[in-house]
Amino acid sequence: MSLLPHQLELLSPARDADIGIEAINHGADAVYIGGPAFGARASAGNDIRALERLIRHAHRFGSRIFITLNTILRDDELDDARKMAWQVYEAGADALIIQDMGLLELDLPPIQLHASTQTDIRTPEKARFLQDVGLSQIVLARELDLAQIAAIRAATDPARTSIEFFIHGALCVAYSGQCFISHAHTGRSANRGDCNQACRLPYEVLDGQGRVLAHEKHVLSMKDNNQSDNLRALIDAGVRSFKIEGRYKDMAYVKNITAHYRRLLDEIIGEREAGSAPLARASSGRTSFSFTPDPDQNFNREFTDYFVNGRQQDIGAFDTPKTPGRAIGWVTRVGSAKAGEQWFELEVNDPATVLHNGDGLCYWDLQRELIGVHINRAECQDASAGRWRVFPKDPIASLKDLRRGLEINRNRDMDWVRQLAKTSSDRRIGLWAQLAETPDGFALTLTDEDGFVGSAHIGQPHELASDPTRAQAALREQIGRFGATIFAAHDIALELSQPWFVPASALNQLRRDAVARLEAARAAGFVRLPRAQPVEPPVPFPEDTLTYLANVFNHKAHDFYMKHGVKVIAAAYESKEEAGEVSLMITKHCVRYSLSLCPKQAKGVIGVKGTIRAEPLQLINGKERLTLRFDCKPCEMHVVGRIKKSVLHQHERQMAEQPMQFYRTRPA
Repeated sequence: MSLLPHQLELLSPARDADIGIEAINHGADAVYIGGPAFGARASAGNDIRALERLIRHAHRFGSRIFITLNTILRDDELDDARKMAWQVYEAGADALIIQDMGLLELDLPPIQLHASTQTDIRTPEKARFLQDVGLSQIVLARELDLAQIAAIRAATDPARTSIEFFIHGALCVAYSGQCFISHAHTGRSANRGDCNQACRLPYEVLDGQGRVLAHEKHVLSMKDNNQSDNLRALIDAGVRSFKIEGRYKDMAYVKNITAHYRRLLDEIIGEREAGSAPLARASSGRTSFSFTPDPDQNFNREFTDYFVNGRQQDIGAFDTPKTPGRAIGWVTRVGSAKAGEQWFELEVNDPATVLHNGDGLCYWDLQRELIGVHINRAECQDASAGRWRVFPKDPIASLKDLRRGLEINRNRDMDWVRQLAKTSSDRRIGLWAQLAETPDGFALTLTDEDGFVGSAHIGQPHELASDPTRAQAALREQIGRFGATIFAAHDIALELSQPWFVPASALNQLRRDAVARLEAARAAGFVRLPRAQPVEPPVPFPEDTLTYLANVFNHKAHDFYMKHGVKVIAAAYESKEEAGEVSLMITKHCVRYSLSLCPKQAKGVIGVKGTIRAEPLQLINGKERLTLRFDCKPCEMHVVGRIKKSVLHQHERQMAEQPMQFYRTRPA
């Protein structure tokens, strides 16, 4: 198993080792990060030496490092993936996050395995199957509600598999692992870490009669996930690992969002420590921050809790995929471009708001497009009234629809950026120190909150202090100087028969030696996560037929599913066998619902009942045309299209130049 049933794990992302280290420093119990290859973020790989540095730092606090090996693999890539798995295991990694079931048929190291979001876990049957084939932690689909999460927890064993859930960050509109638009249009595969983000593009939406229902709207672009208000409910539903999205995100994002959820989870743990079902952190130490965490300060498309509390009307960021920021005030005056007045004035809502050179502002123009304004210089005109004069980087004449009375947002606060660029946290493991005399000197024993002990002895003559009270205070002060370490003293006990004087140099050496031995004891006592054994005989997969949606791209994956009772196995979409129209995306988001055209919404409405049907719609972006089909029983939308001929021709050229091996059901 990964987590004890009472432990809560805050799981943070890292693009590189430095960001991962700061995630740990800001309170992460675990970090997920790409290895040298085969992670589902193509440009977020890391070499082994960098990973070793991160792993060493994390393990000091009992935090864990999970390596993403979560792309689907060709046959000719399997051996390299196996070698990489052994490399990261030997570097000390704690788990592999996988999508491709073919990996389970390889000679992997005894490292724990976790299910990637790309495995698309939506049902109790799928969750129980993955548990029974040896996956110790499974991340559920973001689209599930609390009842569905609880049903999966009820169908699985908390002693064998931990439930993980995304609590923050960008949302893929498709069920993870069920989006092929990028591959169909460009040859770049989301299941191989190279998505072109077609979901963030603007589209025209046409009905069956060619009428425009939406013009240049980002109807597949979701707001960002934020489960801050749902953590208690998610815990009660069975979630134990709380995952932050963002392996492409920068250092400031990871610091801020990790700190935000660290505070919230610590508050819940504090509430429940003394209850009948106490909770605990999954790693050691307490974290303090030099800033107040605030998710609004980072890039976001505004927030939604998605489907956790049922289907909501307002989950889409249809106007823009950019960050609109936070409203701060109103334009009161605009300088005359003709007179060369390259400024405008605004009055902030809160007089305490301070504008800075380099801040980013934005506003909506009359066509609901987001216009950005970079502040070159900001001058306070009247602090008590909150009136500022802003000199933008771009000419006033280029700022479309800038006018008096316009609401202004700020989407970058340079003061905040500078705060997060500095050291912004301090993580400490509590300990109890005891100084005792020995026949020839003194001994210091340090016992940390996990029960690890480090002791040191120094030979030193016993010399009575001339001022006993002052000497005892000096002893405590000198012993308690743990500032350069990862420890902090809860209490310092002096077990002395007399008020001895001990030189500061001797106490410093004693403390350094005891700390070194305590760290060594912690390292020696660190226990690697166990690899779960699959159930024997092999349990049957919930279905006996798999379509291209199962992402079977190599023969080992085919063998895995055959072993588990599947009789018909189609090849992955990346095998290029689906040349006709198919579902290129399956999503719980429904464009009809968002446009108030859902038949279920119309039920019972006088004069409307029966007149609205879930007929297909068309999405158009330039030359790209997609069809939206609606499956109302499970309340799902399918985005339908076909692979481009140019992608097929590109594939033929690649195969001619450098043949690749992968699973096919038909001859090449």
